[in-house]
Amino acid sequence: MSMMHLQPLATANTVEEQRARWERKWSRTARELVETEQRYLEQLDLVITYFVTILKAKGTLLPAVRAAIFGPLESIYLTSQILLHHLERGCLGQGLDSFCRELELYGHYAENLEPAKKALQEQVKKNKAFRRFKKLQESRPEFLGFKLEDLLPLPLQRLHQYKHLLRDLMENTSPDCAEFQQLARAVKSISKVSHWVHDTARSHENSLQLLRVQKLLKGRKVKVLAPGRWYVREGWLMVVPAKGEEVKRKMFFLFSDILIATKPCHPLHLLNSDKFACQAVYPLSQCTADKVFGHTQGHGGLLSLCFPHKTLLLMSSDQEDINNWHLSLTTTIRQLSTRPTNSGS
Repeated sequence: MSMMHLQPLATANTVEEQRARWERKWSRTARELVETEQRYLEQLDLVITYFVTILKAKGTLLPAVRAAIFGPLESIYLTSQILLHHLERGCLGQGLDSFCRELELYGHYAENLEPAKKALQEQVKKNKAFRRFKKLQESRPEFLGFKLEDLLPLPLQRLHQYKHLLRDLMENTSPDCAEFQQLARAVKSISKVSHWVHDTARSHENSLQLLRVQKLLKGRKVKVLAPGRWYVREGWLMVVPAKGEEVKRKMFFLFSDILIATKPCHPLHLLNSDKFACQAVYPLSQCTADKVFGHTQGHGGLLSLCFPHKTLLLMSSDQEDINNWHLSLTTTIRQLSTRPTNSGS
């Protein structure tokens, strides 16, 4: 046989081998999607059957409290039942189209999760009948030692799995295949909701940080909790005075729009020994941050913060620390300059 005939044959074999690899990966991922969906539904079923349904019948919780704890969980459960029905019949595309129409449920569930945890904690603390009921249900062998608190985040964990499984399916599906476009739409929709969920979690974490710092400050003169404000970082820095005074060590809190300078309260103070007294609030809207070289003899570094009516010199003996502060400040100032701010101090 001539080389002219061998080359196309070899190419054809390579294409066939690649296609076979895609099909094997696709089949493996599709099977994993079905099996994990079955396990996910079994776990959701524990919550629906042993908590939601029975609580509705018994009236142990007021309807508003029940809704606060479980949110749209029943609707999520029904949506996954329909998806699994399609998956088990091999109708992936049809199942995904139906599922993606209900994806917003996961975003709403994410927004409700932290309030749900608080509502659950409150009922466990105050409602003796519910506390007994919860303990009894969790002791069932079907729960395998899981608490209700462990099962409530399941939908958000599953959303993360959907994103990776469907992306793997799409990457091993030929663009010419009818299901490719359905998979691409599903991946796009799930990514969008995943961003929503991520932003919700990030916003909650930021609120906790703002509240923590507010509690650290003596009194309520400075309002840390403000709409649109984000926590960035905190730490000790030395303030270098303009005229030969003593260098002072202060705790700084950096936010998306302000820098707060504080000093620790007296350690023997009855109420505020573990708090900080605010000494100054610096708006960052007209601030520039620059490194000052040649003033620390190679140890640490010096930052110059220029405001319209004041210049602040900040020093650290740790070079990495001052570099991180410089990066945080310049990034924060740059981001602030690119968007309008509605937060105040």
